[in-house]
Amino acid sequence: MATGANNGNITHELNYVTTNRFYVEIDSSIAASFAECSGLSVQIKKNIFQEGGVNDQQRIYLGHTEFADVTLKRGFTDHPGFWNWINAVFDEQKKTSRRNVNILIFNQAGETMMSWTLIGAIPITWKTPALQADGKAVAIEELTLAYEGLQVARATGGGVSVQRNQTTGYFVSN
Repeated sequence: MATGANNGNITHELNYVTTNRFYVEIDSSIAASFAECSGLSVQIKKNIFQEGGVNDQQRIYLGHTEFADVTLKRGFTDHPGFWNWINAVFDEQKKTSRRNVNILIFNQAGETMMSWTLIGAIPITWKTPALQADGKAVAIEELTLAYEGLQVARATGGGVSVQRNQTTGYFVSN
């Protein structure tokens, strides 16, 4: 549904991005349909130093990077996928509990507009809905992930291409 050319590129009238068109991939396959994804953020800690005799300025040095936990919410299902994943964390012998998770957002034309890859994600919280005999709300399951690194790309996520270095234990980015 092209509307014209823009410097040789075809543009779509449905090229706007909304927050309701997203998918979550775990190890390069669509994991589930989620109603909400929240908490995706990064903060670089700053250290402020006052220089003697300089009263109108301050010096800022950057410190460690901190990634906020991401919470995914969806309607409760009978598929035990998330419980199996968090249960693998309990078993210290398994080394496969960390995964790369892609969060993909689409425009109205169905094209991938942005992706965030949570590198080395691991579940830290899994919640079931409150069970109420007189309740009428949809049962919502929550999964909270902590992660070691973040890659942001315009078209596709890093997915399985981001691997852990067996010697250092760190995830190596592309």
